[in-house]
Amino acid sequence: MANASRFGNFFKECRITLKKTLRQFCFESELDPGNISKLERGILPPPQSRGKLEEYAKLLRIKKGSDEWYTFFDLAAAETGRIPDDLMSGRKIEDKLPILFRTLRGQKVPNDKLEELIKKLRGS
Repeated sequence: MANASRFGNFFKECRITLKKTLRQFCFESELDPGNISKLERGILPPPQSRGKLEEYAKLLRIKKGSDEWYTFFDLAAAETGRIPDDLMSGRKIEDKLPILFRTLRGQKVPNDKLEELIKKLRGS
């Protein structure tokens, strides 16, 4: 038995908030209930297509730009091993990723890099 995914759980919570059963949601949205069931249970990974995710978010009535919107896309990206598209576009995130990776590995970040990051976060 596959473990439920955080994305799948979030998807299901959003659907239940709409007071829709799986079959009702899928029928009204013209989606395959078998695939959505697998998605909710973590058997299928979240779609990688931005367009498909936006379609699902719209069907789940997730307001664009809301906390739920970012959670939806962040969970999908995390479970597919990607960095969210909005973070990668138009910003120099690549420069900051090595600091993040070191931190996640529990390695010490050099003081000069840490100070540089703090300056960037403060916007100076």
